[in-house]
Amino acid sequence: MTHWFHRNPLKATAPVPFNFYGVATTPAAAKICNDLRLSRTRLLELFTDLSCNPEMMKNATDLYFSLLQGFILSLDGSSQECKLRYIQNFKWTDTLQGHVPSAQQDAVFELVSMGFNVALWYTKYASRLAGKEDITEDEAKDVHRSLKIAAGIFKHLKESHIPKLITPVEKGRDLEARLIDSYIIQCQAEAQEVTIARAIELKHNPGLIAALAYETANFYQKADQTLSSLDPAYAGKWRKYLNLKTCFYMAYAYCYHGQTLLASDKCGEAIRSLQESEKFFAKAEALCKEYGETKGPGTTAKPSGHLFFRKLGTLIKNTLEKCQRENGFIYFQKVPAEAPQLELKANYGLVEPVPFEFPAPNAHWTPETLNAFDLTKRPKDDTAKPKPDEEVKPLKEPDIKPQKDSGCQIS
Repeated sequence: MTHWFHRNPLKATAPVPFNFYGVATTPAAAKICNDLRLSRTRLLELFTDLSCNPEMMKNATDLYFSLLQGFILSLDGSSQECKLRYIQNFKWTDTLQGHVPSAQQDAVFELVSMGFNVALWYTKYASRLAGKEDITEDEAKDVHRSLKIAAGIFKHLKESHIPKLITPVEKGRDLEARLIDSYIIQCQAEAQEVTIARAIELKHNPGLIAALAYETANFYQKADQTLSSLDPAYAGKWRKYLNLKTCFYMAYAYCYHGQTLLASDKCGEAIRSLQESEKFFAKAEALCKEYGETKGPGTTAKPSGHLFFRKLGTLIKNTLEKCQRENGFIYFQKVPAEAPQLELKANYGLVEPVPFEFPAPNAHWTPETLNAFDLTKRPKDDTAKPKPDEEVKPLKEPDIKPQKDSGCQIS
């Protein structure tokens, strides 16, 4: 479903030559530097290559990260810090805060920043795939898996690598807990959207669909609350998207909960549940307009134009009319003033991130190769000092044109 997901821009970075003339004293050491430069350039190219698939991305990331790990990890497996960790300066922009980069002379900063972009690529790949006109079941599974992989990468960075940074993470930047948590939760919520669409298509139990929709709405609400203390100037648009998805899936939850109540002969409560669903759907429609008018980073999703969105409005209307007819002919039950409390728990279909680990150091890293880097040969006048105010050109992301909406229910 093209334009169903909101996506923030990729992080941009300054070129890194890995030119350690004099320091890399053997051909083997020089080759590692050359391989690092080439594999980094290749990985950055793949981020904006429409023909790139997960296998290509995994091969490219495994190569680059395995080479970079030689700058971070001790080759003997000890916890001792590698002598090369602080030899190179790296600059990265943020997904939300424009083109002025953060700069750190730390290979761990490069590891987590590039890893962050890899996770973003998986979310964008999922969004592109979900936007195809005739998405197959296998492609829907790829969307689902890609979002879980992205969540796993974000989670691994947060738990295992960002805490190792020497320079504290700046507030409101990508690597700060509030932002990375929101990315994790959004990935889980979007993966559950695929599960919900599948459950609806296969006509699963309305109780299960209501519970999944309720859990998904709670995910979106949690992601929004996590961003609530950030500056609206750059987080406002993202939050509008999270708000509208919260309302949309609350509408789904109340709609399918109403079907469950009707099947249990609780027609009055079913009517009240459907009325609540109508309210949330109307709020989601209003938020779609507000979201489209809000300025901020990222692509603009257009969920209100989708058949998946419009079908829910029709379903709510038809189900409510059915309940009212049944109540007028059969049940004659009073419609409660208060909406039913949703205390729904899904026992199936909940999404957990796919565990992620960075690769071990490349086989070219040997004790001899590491010893061939002579830090005493570094020039005394280090011209690679960080320049935080220097702009880095944004990555030119492919413009994805909307395709004809087929009405496929993979969200």
